[in-house]
Amino acid sequence: MSLFKRKSVVSNETTKYGAKLITVRKPKSVIAEQFRTIRTNISFMGIDHPIKTFAFTSANISEGKSTVTDNIAVVAANAGKKVLLVDADLRRPTLHKTFNVPNQKGLTTILTSEAAEMDITDMIKETEVENLSILTSGPIPPNPAELLNSQRMQALIASMKDNYDVVILDVPPILAVSDTQALVSHLDGVVLVVKMGQTEKAGLKRSVELLKLAHANILGYIMNDVDRNGDAGYGYGYGYGYGYGYSSESK
Repeated sequence: MSLFKRKSVVSNETTKYGAKLITVRKPKSVIAEQFRTIRTNISFMGIDHPIKTFAFTSANISEGKSTVTDNIAVVAANAGKKVLLVDADLRRPTLHKTFNVPNQKGLTTILTSEAAEMDITDMIKETEVENLSILTSGPIPPNPAELLNSQRMQALIASMKDNYDVVILDVPPILAVSDTQALVSHLDGVVLVVKMGQTEKAGLKRSVELLKLAHANILGYIMNDVDRNGDAGYGYGYGYGYGYGYSSESK
């Protein structure tokens, strides 16, 4: 019997309109405070080995990973960290929609360039959030997994790590494509996003297995869309305010 029953409806709202930045719109809300708690939990896990590069993924699409990723990046920047948020979901990118910026150039432009060296400063964009910069996906390529598993991507991660306090990546769902497995082993950690009422127990278990096979450092999970007392999302359609689960366990 599944722990969570998955709904068949797939939402394209985030790919069309971007993620909802409640940490920007309502920074004093209970929901925003939950994001700050998650930020703190992640930082505590890096006491001995600082976690500077990490990603958020989910088992399948439409489970809220992009919204979680973007809001965690905002609260990390609010804490005074120099943050770079990267859209590494090269199949369903959303970051350019969230921040309403052009996406003609971005991560894929860098990874497909034949130049030995590139000046990528014009591709990294500042945001209205102090300390937060973004690198959008760029044009959708025919070979996302190969690009994310390339030596050029590894070199880019190393360079970003040298130039920013924190680098946060939005990566594809682990069960949907192989892109994420190719990337996460080169990061300091990865967090699974679980959607209440949609993510299946079997899917969550398989996601953990695949991440372990990829030698990823699994930091924990975040449960979203939790509805208690009818207060889910405080009008935003999300249930982050109550029931955000964060754990170092990988069951």
